[in-house]
Amino acid sequence: MKLTQRSGPPAEAATHSDATIVPGRLRWRCRRGMKELDVLLERLAQRVLSEASAAECRVFGELLELPDPVLAGYLLGGETPAEPHLAQGIARMRALCRLDGGSAVF
Repeated sequence: MKLTQRSGPPAEAATHSDATIVPGRLRWRCRRGMKELDVLLERLAQRVLSEASAAECRVFGELLELPDPVLAGYLLGGETPAEPHLAQGIARMRALCRLDGGSAVF
């Protein structure tokens, strides 16, 4: 039996539309090195990704590309991204947190 090791996702997966691959991939990318971000992002993903538009998923994915300290500053420290589309995404995430009584549960 010959086993081969893959170094990344199959080429076919990269060509699918956002609607078919983004939610699962984004959920996986919510696993970070900072526990606070793990909890916030995974709960947010569970709550809203299934209903998010492709554009919202792209913004969420762009936020997930940020380093932990920067993303934590936006979500936990009250900082705001300079880019308007990212600022809007952060504002929506904060609003979801406030809807749950100000807890860190999205």
